[in-house]
Amino acid sequence: MAAERVWLDVPFAEKDEAKRGGARWDAAAKRWYAPRPGMAELERWAAAPEVPDLLPGEDRSLGSGLFVDLVPRSCWFTNVRYCVDGRDWERLRRMITRRAGFRCEACGAAEDRDRRRWLEAHERWTYDDTTRVQTLKRLICLCTDCHTVTHYGLAQVRGVEARAFAHLVEVTGMTEAQARQHVGAAFAVWERRSRVTWQLDLGILTDAGITLAVPPDASDRARVSEETLRREGRPAVPRQPGPGPYGGTDARQPGRRGGTGERRY
Repeated sequence: MAAERVWLDVPFAEKDEAKRGGARWDAAAKRWYAPRPGMAELERWAAAPEVPDLLPGEDRSLGSGLFVDLVPRSCWFTNVRYCVDGRDWERLRRMITRRAGFRCEACGAAEDRDRRRWLEAHERWTYDDTTRVQTLKRLICLCTDCHTVTHYGLAQVRGVEARAFAHLVEVTGMTEAQARQHVGAAFAVWERRSRVTWQLDLGILTDAGITLAVPPDASDRARVSEETLRREGRPAVPRQPGPGPYGGTDARQPGRRGGTGERRY
């Protein structure tokens, strides 16, 4: 009789350590497991209960479809990946992709390793201008291509703006003129919101029993973003796009780094 496997919650940063302890990877389930019960070396990664498919207070109708969705400057590094404990991020990632049927919720694409297209998590926020509170209201599963569109400023910095623009047009059915207008309007909203320091409301996570990590302080996030981009060999400040084929607004800073979005979730 085959040994009973025991599922684990292993953060990406700890995968090598777990592997040395005897953990194995199930490619179909995209999850680490212990090949038998009672492996003391792996007890620290014992699986917690599954996250419910609908988080408390989550609005899954908010922000459907594909659009440029820039996060204000004071909110950089407030994406769920940075705000959630590593083990709980694994639980969230698993729930987000599973409930989406392992498809992008904007374009319907599946993961494709050969094309380096992954399934990533993206946040939908609401902003209260009176209280200056930024509230997490939805988590959505996006493919790498759609996620790149949402963070259009980061696409500029990383030199993939043309690809992001083409994907925006293809998925939404906009004309190029409409897409340029859409990008310009998104940056105008970003400029306005970036004048404010927003406070985070992550109640839909804490009410679901998710453990939070502390993101960089709001006053320090621009510096952290610039340092991150420099480590990647990217300029800290994207070009001024002007009235060219893809942009038409002042885009001095990117939206934010990779969203829950690095595939290595």
